[in-house]
Amino acid sequence: MIRKNSDYPLQPPRERGTGRAFLFALVMHALLGFFLYHGIHWQNSTPEGEEAELWTEVPDSAIPHPVVTPPPAPVAPAPPVRDEQADIALQEKKRQQQEAARAAQLAEQQRQQKLKEQQDAEAKRQQQLAEQQAAQLAAQKAAKLKQQQEQQQAEKLKQQQLAEQQKQQQLKEQQEQQQKQAQAEAQKKADAEKAAKAKAQADAAAQAKKQLDAERRARLAQMQGVAGGVGGSSTSSNGLGKSGTGSGSGGTAATSAFNDRVQRRVRPNIIWSGPTEGLETVIAVRCSPGGTLLSASISRSSGNSAWDAAALRAVQRSDPMPQDVNGKTPESFTITLVPAG
Repeated sequence: MIRKNSDYPLQPPRERGTGRAFLFALVMHALLGFFLYHGIHWQNSTPEGEEAELWTEVPDSAIPHPVVTPPPAPVAPAPPVRDEQADIALQEKKRQQQEAARAAQLAEQQRQQKLKEQQDAEAKRQQQLAEQQAAQLAAQKAAKLKQQQEQQQAEKLKQQQLAEQQKQQQLKEQQEQQQKQAQAEAQKKADAEKAAKAKAQADAAAQAKKQLDAERRARLAQMQGVAGGVGGSSTSSNGLGKSGTGSGSGGTAATSAFNDRVQRRVRPNIIWSGPTEGLETVIAVRCSPGGTLLSASISRSSGNSAWDAAALRAVQRSDPMPQDVNGKTPESFTITLVPAG
């Protein structure tokens, strides 16, 4: 079966007239065999000669007379011209037959050659196609292998990155834990320092109170001695939620009006949002006669250092202190403060 040129682009173009040439070669072969058969049979047949018999009358006489036998008539051979023409015609036929046979053989050889060339071209094309397919298969296999290697490398890199992330996460957690521990220790240390500072302040305030009480008692004793036995007294009044007591110079005690003035002065300066139950702080104050605040310290702590600090700041913000009815501010007095609740 002859394939189309579109299926095999490397196939040479098909020549026209191949079928007719093949049919003509078959006819020429048949004619050649026919002429060869009849030509050989004609040459092998011998020409038939002519025979003639002569009869003479025998005479009645006893004496034989010599009989003169005429020579036989020569057999006329076939006309040479006719034989030569037949030979020429036969040779011409043989030559034509030989030429036809050679032409048929040449045509057959050409057909076989073309067929062989076509087969060779087809085999070459099949080989090229096989080589191309093998090359494509090898390229696909190499690409697949490369893709697998890349996937393996990517997976390995991903695992490394994941391990690195886990390591970083663990390190970060350790650092955060260390920071928390450090912060807890720092807070603990700060609380301890704060408590120690508050205790020191309370101790200092207590010491200052003792000193102030001692000074006040000495001053009162001196004033009593100068006045001839007339004793000054101190009055108590409600402070900011509790009471404040103090003594004025020259034997004059702080009045309730002064305590009310101190209460009105200090109350707006208190800033506190914590608990209010059970908190009470006593602050010792020293002022000049003009009301200028000379010192303020915690005489008795409430146990809550934050509230103590808020109460002390409220007193410090109240500078200058108000004056008493005599136009002067007592030199020293105490203020008891509790949170408003």
